[in-house]
Amino acid sequence: MSILEVKDLTVTFPGGIEAVRGVSYEVERGEVLGIVGESGSGKSVTSLAVMGLLPRDAVVDGSVKLHGQELLGMPEDELVKVRGKAISMIFQDPLSAFTPVYTIGDQIAEAVRIHQKVSKDKAAKRAVDLLDLVGIPNPQLRAKSFPHEFSGGMRQRAMIAMAIANDPDLLICDEPTTALDVTIQAQVLEVLKTAQQETGAGIVMITHDLGVVAGMADRVLVMYAGRPVEQGSVDDIYYRPRMPYTMGLLASIPRVDGEEGPLVPIEGNPPSPASLPPGCPFAPRCPMKVDMCEEEEPPLTPIEGGRHVACIRAHEIEHKGLTGADVFPVPVIPPSDVVRVPRDQRPTVLELDGLKRHYPLMKGAIFKRRVGTVYAVDGISFDIAEGETLALVGESGCGKTTTLQQIMQLTPPQDGRVVVLGKDSAKLDKAARQALRRDLQIVFQDPMAALDPRMPIGDIIAEPLRAHGKKDVSAKVAELLQLVGLAPEHAERYPQQFSGGQRQRIGIARALALEPKLLVLDEPVSALDVSIQAGVINLLEELKNRLGLSYLFVAHDLAVVRHLADRVAVMYLGRIAEIGAVENVYDRPAHPYTQALLSAIPLPDPEKERTRKRILLEGDLPSPADPPSGCRFRTRCPKFARLSEAERQRCVEEEPSVTRLTSAVDHGAACHYAEEVEVITASDNQEEE
Repeated sequence: MSILEVKDLTVTFPGGIEAVRGVSYEVERGEVLGIVGESGSGKSVTSLAVMGLLPRDAVVDGSVKLHGQELLGMPEDELVKVRGKAISMIFQDPLSAFTPVYTIGDQIAEAVRIHQKVSKDKAAKRAVDLLDLVGIPNPQLRAKSFPHEFSGGMRQRAMIAMAIANDPDLLICDEPTTALDVTIQAQVLEVLKTAQQETGAGIVMITHDLGVVAGMADRVLVMYAGRPVEQGSVDDIYYRPRMPYTMGLLASIPRVDGEEGPLVPIEGNPPSPASLPPGCPFAPRCPMKVDMCEEEEPPLTPIEGGRHVACIRAHEIEHKGLTGADVFPVPVIPPSDVVRVPRDQRPTVLELDGLKRHYPLMKGAIFKRRVGTVYAVDGISFDIAEGETLALVGESGCGKTTTLQQIMQLTPPQDGRVVVLGKDSAKLDKAARQALRRDLQIVFQDPMAALDPRMPIGDIIAEPLRAHGKKDVSAKVAELLQLVGLAPEHAERYPQQFSGGQRQRIGIARALALEPKLLVLDEPVSALDVSIQAGVINLLEELKNRLGLSYLFVAHDLAVVRHLADRVAVMYLGRIAEIGAVENVYDRPAHPYTQALLSAIPLPDPEKERTRKRILLEGDLPSPADPPSGCRFRTRCPKFARLSEAERQRCVEEEPSVTRLTSAVDHGAACHYAEEVEVITASDNQEEE
């Protein structure tokens, strides 16, 4: 018998906005159901409706049964007894889900005592045991910590501990790894698997990360415009999709194990729930649409093998064996003339040599005193050639953003050198600095925060042109909008009238206004859905080739990095751990940290995910105010435990510098015992090299 049965669930908000339109699914004991789709598809609203956590003005219809007991319409005092006991939820943002003024241990113990008749002492002991189960170091001590004293990964693990405190039968996970670094994400997913083994619970995994679903789920439900459009086993959905939307989602994913070439974007944007198109909601974006698609919305129809598809052309897709690349047009990006010249013969557009940025650590409210130093960036060196993309990657807190700030400020660094387009930033006067800013521009992570909501986008793009005294501004704005794939007539619209992907294109147009030679990209696609992200990545690649641009690309998504970058530098605690050509670093990583990063990336391939070998890092990133002596990575290094006593002593006492590896011209690692290992496709049954 199923744990959870959802039938014809609909959610309508004031104004007749149907956010969820007829969702049905079942979850059995020990089963993982993945629910995927773009932002606004109704995934999270569905889960909140199941939990009874929607606002009072939302109208919920249909049926939600837990162990055969109807939850919709249940009195609140009865529902409280079910929540946290039989059904629990892991939220996307654990910091907002915890109460900041109570300790983590007290909050977990409270969840225990609400549903179980136990003493305070037993509940507190249970809280410590749960923190230990989910891998929190020193659980006895950390149970007395407040939420803000935990890192993001630790907070998410503590949230999982609270969710499983009463051995629930069903766990609903709403984007549980979205804001986490890839190494912490791997730890959290392992904790979820452990929690499921301990409780035997069914799991509903709501996420936009198709790699996570491939490794976790047994069945997949694909949602679009508030309703299911395809449902089936994870293998069927990933290897034999029958709905064009599912095919487009899978084809748009950048893969660390995939071939190079343009990604396949889904043109357009998801429809607003307030103004759905007639017929199939996906028809305006579907390359396979016919006239019948716009007449009537297709129902979710059962096909072979227990699958369901909402598409009138599903049988044709199956018969012809079509893939996403067959259905969606693959963009053609012309190659760059610049890269035909060997790298060592091209001019250098950016050079960092021994760059350092330390911050004083102060204490005291009135009389402040220095109690330490934060080593944000502690001696890094790299260069970027004309027409090249260098990606700077690493966990949060490794110094990526501080490095960008030092470059963009064009001021003398504390130590080391920053040379932009042949000009040393320490020797620039005010006029030279302003002139150089034309050639150095930045695209920010959050386009909405970077664009003034009170100005039309035409004025936003024109602002740098006017500031530098350019003429024919209107014509230049129209040209820039066309360059990034937007219509010139949209110049009078405001930022809030555009989608996320379109706003990022506006940010790119503004950055290109002064025809720069070097573009700094600070996580430019991290906030976008994968289908929209593909179009922006293709645009960046096309602009680089057409205009001869060079990019410094900061990202945490290593799959995007592989697709866009020529070279990659991996940072750890203010230092570079590994650097080289993308194919060298990805195919044969030599530093244990890089190996762990790459092994943690989920692949959108169920068969590979089932057999891959993970290198899980213990603990969290040390504080940059107190980095370990010698090798900074040794406290988390899986290789360190296997070294002899003499070899360990060297790691403790001597800090390694980046040394070129003998196997490749452009590949270096800062490890005393660097060893190239294949990790992206390495399986559990392979011997570790």
